[in-house]
Amino acid sequence: MTSHDQLDEQAVPARVTIAHVARRAGVSPTTVSHVLSGKRVVGAATRTTVLDAIRELGYRPNHVARNLRTRQSHMIAVMVPDITNPFYAVLSRGLADAVDALGYGSYVCNTDGQHDRERKFFHDVMDRGVDGIVFASGETVAEISFGPAELGTPIVCIGDHLDHPTGDTVIPDDEAGSREAAAFLAERGYQRIAMIQGPARYGTPRTAGFRAAMHAAKRKVAAPMLVRGDWTRRGGYQAMKTLMALPTPPDAVFCANDLMAIGALDVANELGLRVPDDLAIVGFDDVDAATIVAPNLTTVRNPAYEAGSTAGDLLLSRMSGRYSGAGRTVVLPCPLVVRNSA
Repeated sequence: MTSHDQLDEQAVPARVTIAHVARRAGVSPTTVSHVLSGKRVVGAATRTTVLDAIRELGYRPNHVARNLRTRQSHMIAVMVPDITNPFYAVLSRGLADAVDALGYGSYVCNTDGQHDRERKFFHDVMDRGVDGIVFASGETVAEISFGPAELGTPIVCIGDHLDHPTGDTVIPDDEAGSREAAAFLAERGYQRIAMIQGPARYGTPRTAGFRAAMHAAKRKVAAPMLVRGDWTRRGGYQAMKTLMALPTPPDAVFCANDLMAIGALDVANELGLRVPDDLAIVGFDDVDAATIVAPNLTTVRNPAYEAGSTAGDLLLSRMSGRYSGAGRTVVLPCPLVVRNSA
């Protein structure tokens, strides 16, 4: 005789629970929980029996139930301005690798650099109960106001300081890297050094580093030699076209990221210019494409993977309770990588 309350020993239920695994393995549900959590020692033979039952039944933990019990989602949100930019892909990988070892997942929110969209994503992920948030677009996070609930959620900002009493910050030293790149161009004897900047309000430290190097080298930078792009290859192409149309065009260009530098290389190729003999081009980020284009791009290495993994480590230290003090700042060096374009 069977009933709806009884489980056929050979049948696999639609939703396998710990109770089903325990029955198949001939142990208590508590023992199964201990095997899954690893918090209690379970004999090798019993552990093997339980794991075999888990595989046979295809058991998967009910994370929703676990989240309700622990009030943790074991999820981290990372907000990036452009998911198609390879820099942010590498950064997100660094974060995921850092938190995966302790059972945390991560998901990426693409904001397109729009303040309203970032604010919306921020409140959405807070409502979903994420355990931590990483802002990878530092310029926009300054406009977000943190209420009492948000103050209790670990937050890391990459690229700028965060107005949050316990928020941590990871800062790639953009200004020092840009200063080194621009100084390198001046030391090589280039006289008319231009810069393709990012959009207004973005990448300010890179412009500051460029200006500092030009001042130290006693190079005057006329306003037309500072143009803006939108971080994309096409944006760099358009900005470079503007520079090369000047009555006295530059003989060297520092670009605020590699994608724009590759766009600048496109223009040089169209015009039949030899790089670096006729025109030097330097980028920033050191994405994989920098070693694929011809000539290989001289650029500043922006430690994307390290920035993501460091952000993950800072979050984990707070989420685990190992650290609960004031906000910390970690500065990562951005060295110049000399190749063939300058």
